[in-house]
Amino acid sequence: MLDPQAQALMTLLSEKGIPPVYTQTPVDARASYRARRTFTQPEAPEVGRVQDLQFQHAGVDIAVRVYHPAGATQAMPALVYLHGGGWTIGDLDTHDVLCRSMCQQAHGVVVAVDYRLGPEHKFPAAYDDAVAAWQWVTTQSQTLGIDPECIAIGGDSAGGNLAAAACLGLRELGLKPVMQLLIYPSTLMAPDTVSYQTNGQGFMLTRESMAWYSGNYLRGTQDAQDWRASPQLATSHAHLPPAFVLTAGFDPLRDEGLMYADALSRAGVSSQYICFERQIHGFITMGRVLQEANTAVALCAQALRTAWTQA
Repeated sequence: MLDPQAQALMTLLSEKGIPPVYTQTPVDARASYRARRTFTQPEAPEVGRVQDLQFQHAGVDIAVRVYHPAGATQAMPALVYLHGGGWTIGDLDTHDVLCRSMCQQAHGVVVAVDYRLGPEHKFPAAYDDAVAAWQWVTTQSQTLGIDPECIAIGGDSAGGNLAAAACLGLRELGLKPVMQLLIYPSTLMAPDTVSYQTNGQGFMLTRESMAWYSGNYLRGTQDAQDWRASPQLATSHAHLPPAFVLTAGFDPLRDEGLMYADALSRAGVSSQYICFERQIHGFITMGRVLQEANTAVALCAQALRTAWTQA
């Protein structure tokens, strides 16, 4: 059964005539996504301090927003966070409440990354930014008040894809976050899973939308076979950070999250998997209208605290 609160939300969006994302230009879709957030997201919780900074890599300036918890001391644990939005929409503001909540509840620093988006910046730009962001946080840890040995990486949807892929790329560099937090991640660019077929219509994220997103991000069909775009296809998933994978039962991406958690477990990587069976894709940011979203945020914060403690 679909969560009645999720059903009510989808009914309301339908009644208001919100156009599907794939019928909009990327610029209009970004504005629409940003405007809708105030309806579904909770009030922004207070944190100790927020800094808007930027770093440069490969001649590109990348904006970041750093959240410090109240009562923060030097050498706090940290999470590098990559927002969702199909590599096309979303920004520091659309995920501000979620990052504040993680900062407050996990009691650690959260560094949100405004990585480059398609179609203006094609694959592997977003992936490159994700890897560079984790490295920058590590090298700037003293300035940021972060423990360099206790930095996790995570994200939701497209951000979960980037976090998973970044862990694979960092492994090749001999680097390892203390945890990967993957919230309904996309792990296959050309999926043919049961959930993709059964949930691809009528539950917010549709097959048409996914094709639009991936078309904006990828340079061509060949990119779908690259592990940097489809981390499920990596030759090996061994020696990766412990994972906390969270999915939604009515999400077309549900099976991709489960498959990735299983791939990590088979490779000997500690992996926890939780599915909110009655929820839809994107639910974790919607705590104003979906009660289970707040439960999901609390679970993620608890998983972060545990990983930081064990690091």
